Amino acid sequence: MIPRYSRPQMADIWSPETRFQIWFEIEAHACDAQAELGVIPKAAAEAVWARGAFEIDRIDEIERETKHDVIAFLTNLAEHVGPEARFVHQGMTSSDVLDTCLAVQLTRAADLLIADVDAVLAALKARAEEFKHTVCIGRSHGIHAEPTTFGLKLAGHYAAFARNRARLVAARAEVATCAISGAVGTFAHIDPRVEAHVAAKLRLAVEPVSTQIIPRDRHAAFFAALGVVAGSVENLATEVRHLQRTEVREAEEYFAAGQKGSSAMPHKRNPVLTENLCGLARVVRAAVVPALENVTLWHERDISHSSVERMIGPDATVTLDFALARLAGVVKNLLVYPEAMRANLESKGGLVFSQQVMLALTQAGMSREDAYKAVQRCAMPVWLEGGSFRDLVAADADIRAHLSDTEIAALFDLSRHTAHVDEVFQRVFG
Repeated sequence: MIPRYSRPQMADIWSPETRFQIWFEIEAHACDAQAELGVIPKAAAEAVWARGAFEIDRIDEIERETKHDVIAFLTNLAEHVGPEARFVHQGMTSSDVLDTCLAVQLTRAADLLIADVDAVLAALKARAEEFKHTVCIGRSHGIHAEPTTFGLKLAGHYAAFARNRARLVAARAEVATCAISGAVGTFAHIDPRVEAHVAAKLRLAVEPVSTQIIPRDRHAAFFAALGVVAGSVENLATEVRHLQRTEVREAEEYFAAGQKGSSAMPHKRNPVLTENLCGLARVVRAAVVPALENVTLWHERDISHSSVERMIGPDATVTLDFALARLAGVVKNLLVYPEAMRANLESKGGLVFSQQVMLALTQAGMSREDAYKAVQRCAMPVWLEGGSFRDLVAADADIRAHLSDTEIAALFDLSRHTAHVDEVFQRVFG
């Protein structure tokens, strides 16, 4: 994590203070359950809550000697609790603390990310409604295809982020499990009711089979979901970058008074925010492959996954949180130029209506192959030299043999391309 791309609420989830506080709560809740079962004295559990504390510097000092972070934490905790600390961590193993803590952190991170997606959805919906009927050119392979509306473009991205929200909700449920099952997960030295108690207190589910760790396919699914969300972020950001190109300029990022686009060229208005988002998306997706590789571990556990998760957990969630917040701002403040959209649409002399002409010819009796050749014969000169596609169509003998002037004129009507916008919006927004 670096401050430039971090927001405080998400970064705090991964701070040492938060991590050790969660560790403490896991141990203290476990003591409560042990006391209720008569395994340890109730006074000992009460002492843990009453006197339990920790100091990060002291934990770091102890760890430099022990080379074990959980033991360092427990040692420091015992310095505060006193003699009753001998009952802390009874029958537990380090992974019980580490994995359950990670589950808490990931669910908290997921909650923030879901809220972030909600903000993106709200911004997309508002702008999609605003430009619902604003006609623009659709492009395939970067080349003019047929007309669409800018609202439909944004509605498509809205639908993608609605799916992403569902993915994050599912991913949150996937990792929201607690394991307090002891060495190799057999509950040999701890009652399963302790696990159930801790899980309930932390609002987690009980992991059905935890061996000594929570299975890492859960975490792989979580980070894969983050990677898909990041892909959608980059997809929308890339669209804005293309639309902001000088030759296109149908939309652009908001450019504030006093903002500078280039140290060398004062005229520049560069898409720096969306370029930044494309880069941040790559960082989030980079966590997916290591998370998948963490699924394979030796027997009941090893710790080859641990170093990976200590990095990708904070980095992926903090980066995606920042990216989603930035994306919501980009969409909300996006400058849109309907006049430029219309000018670009009309810039190729009506070629965007070529399919309508071809289909009309097939309906009038011409074979599809001949219709394609006739339309392409009229289209290519306009593509290469300019002019009016409609005029060439109207002058073509083969076409005129099948279509009247009135029928040809009707083919160059934009309304066909916007006729079902309301239906699509109903599907997307309800």
